[in-house]
Amino acid sequence: MIADLHEKFNVLLQNEGDHECEGIGKDKVCVRVVAMAEMPTRFGEFHIIAFENNRDGKEHVAIIKGDVIGAKDVPVRLHSECLTGDALGSLRCDCRDQLEASLRMIAGMERGMVLYLRQEGRGIGLTNKIRAYSLQDQGLDTVEANHALGFRDDERDYAVAAHMLMSLKIESVRLITNNPKKIQQLIDYGIDVSDRVPHIMEPNEYNRFYLETKAAKSGHMIDFHGKEHLPEQSDRPFIKGMSVAPVGMWDD
Repeated sequence: MIADLHEKFNVLLQNEGDHECEGIGKDKVCVRVVAMAEMPTRFGEFHIIAFENNRDGKEHVAIIKGDVIGAKDVPVRLHSECLTGDALGSLRCDCRDQLEASLRMIAGMERGMVLYLRQEGRGIGLTNKIRAYSLQDQGLDTVEANHALGFRDDERDYAVAAHMLMSLKIESVRLITNNPKKIQQLIDYGIDVSDRVPHIMEPNEYNRFYLETKAAKSGHMIDFHGKEHLPEQSDRPFIKGMSVAPVGMWDD
């Protein structure tokens, strides 16, 4: 399979390496594939694919398991960069937990990928995120802090992610997310989202209020109260005390 993947990627690079298009989204983002390498990790064996874009010079990567090129119903996690959580282990968010859990999950599958996107601080940047943390230290929640700095609660744009999927010729995705905005943006950009896979982390004493705010104010599909899940509901409960329910198709 590795030989087949490298062969398919070489063809893709040959055909798409000089790719230019009108771009997608309000900023007309155009993405092109640059390079691929094998990447063994503590979570499993992956390949990593590097992308460039014409918007801001930022480099994004796809961390892939198996042959995803041209595949359908590919499990995909969109993960936005978080230096404080991913690299430094901050307990103020669940970013590192979500990244590691998604890599472990995908490592056990036949195929799947994590798109690691350079959108620090939900799109407001590292310095502004620290400013927002300072406001949260004074009693504001994460949404109020963003608003106080002049930002929306979430400034992320998934046009880059959509184009990355298009560049890899992905036919459809099973999106690993609790965030309905990710689903809707991908659909708006022309990606076929065939299913949603819930991705709920157990909170700690430092991030519980942050996660509750995301659920209450940003629409994230997280249930903290162990409510009964009816058969027609699709969320698989991952928090202690919640009943078991199957993952179903996501309906918009």
